[in-house]
Amino acid sequence: MELLHSATFSSKQRLLIVVTIAISLFTIIPLLYPFVEDPNFFLKQQHPSQTSIIELQNGVITTQKSCDIFSGEWVPNPEAPYYTNTTCWAIHEHQNCMKFGRPDTDFIKWKWKPDGCEEDLPVFDPFRFLEIARGKTMAFVGDSVSRNHMQSLICLLSQVEYPVDASVKADEYFKRWRYETYNFTIAAFWTTHLVKSTEPDTSHTNLFDLYLDEADERWTAEIGDFDYVIISSGHWHFRPSVYYENQTITGCHYCQLPNITDLTMFYGYRKAFRTAFKAILDSENFEGVMYLRTFAPSHFEGGLWNEGGNCLRKRPYQNDETQDRITMRLHKIQLQEFGRAEEEAKKKGKRLRLLDTTQAMWLRPDGHPSRYGHLPEANVSLYNDCVHWCLPGPIDNLNDFLLAMLKREEGKGLLAQARKKLS
Repeated sequence: MELLHSATFSSKQRLLIVVTIAISLFTIIPLLYPFVEDPNFFLKQQHPSQTSIIELQNGVITTQKSCDIFSGEWVPNPEAPYYTNTTCWAIHEHQNCMKFGRPDTDFIKWKWKPDGCEEDLPVFDPFRFLEIARGKTMAFVGDSVSRNHMQSLICLLSQVEYPVDASVKADEYFKRWRYETYNFTIAAFWTTHLVKSTEPDTSHTNLFDLYLDEADERWTAEIGDFDYVIISSGHWHFRPSVYYENQTITGCHYCQLPNITDLTMFYGYRKAFRTAFKAILDSENFEGVMYLRTFAPSHFEGGLWNEGGNCLRKRPYQNDETQDRITMRLHKIQLQEFGRAEEEAKKKGKRLRLLDTTQAMWLRPDGHPSRYGHLPEANVSLYNDCVHWCLPGPIDNLNDFLLAMLKREEGKGLLAQARKKLS
């Protein structure tokens, strides 16, 4: 640019140079459009959650500064909660902490504040969510924490409307609910490991059989019907298991069987997600958006779940509190496998998105039922529940993240429409 200020150039010459540069830019930029598959093309070196927020304002597409909504801290929110255990019928008994006598309420009065964002992550807007979801379908694929997440969504949406049971089978593990005003359907697909598994015959063994290269067809056969699929898996992988690949035993996790190598749960966890992603990428029927909701950690202290461990904290951790080693490793495996799948998805025109909520949920040791998920005299296997989440509670904020991601997806669609009109 120093040339533009040189005394050796006349004003006409300087004007000619500026015009030439401008013409060159306007010629080159359109040539880049075929390579820009999404509005984050030039941000691809960033964390996947660091995407620009795209909105339609007065018919004009605008972008806000990019920020990572998944990095931040919990701050007080005196306006919460937005429903109670008496106003929402969708709360599972084991997560109905107030019903079973939890005395403190501060744990429900927090919201997530992202770092480096011009505005806070908005609290969940049920009207906005249902408008985006109008005429669409959404599936929650996973275990009981996934169901916990879906029930939270139903409770938040109850401020607008309750759904009707639209289940196609009489099975509590495979429920469907429809919001008739909005023609919006949500469904739960139970799958403990994402891959094919058989539960142990407890009279003989406590080992699961996991077929790590075979996705669980109970959900893969159905996802073609859905616009949004949210997959997650975690705590069942801690259980002792025998691993099969190509119908042959290849190892195990804590099986203690002779002549079988203990490959550890991390091996099985990685393989299960790799297989699940492959099933989505290979699906000829699924044309929607898949979200990976990352691992939601437990917070047992003073022992394991079956050794008297409990979770009695009353406040969130500070945002610099380090995750435990196992949580960090499981989370890293998910990010690595998601990264591999995302690269393949781009080639195939599939849409995979990262709902990276592990750090936010790690900071909430105060949000579990503990002993308030059942009557004191009840005979339950998980007496102190530090795995699931109270409703209302921190898991409600997963839907703040989910809505933010849906808005971004809607914005990308608007941007694509605008480009099409300009082309």
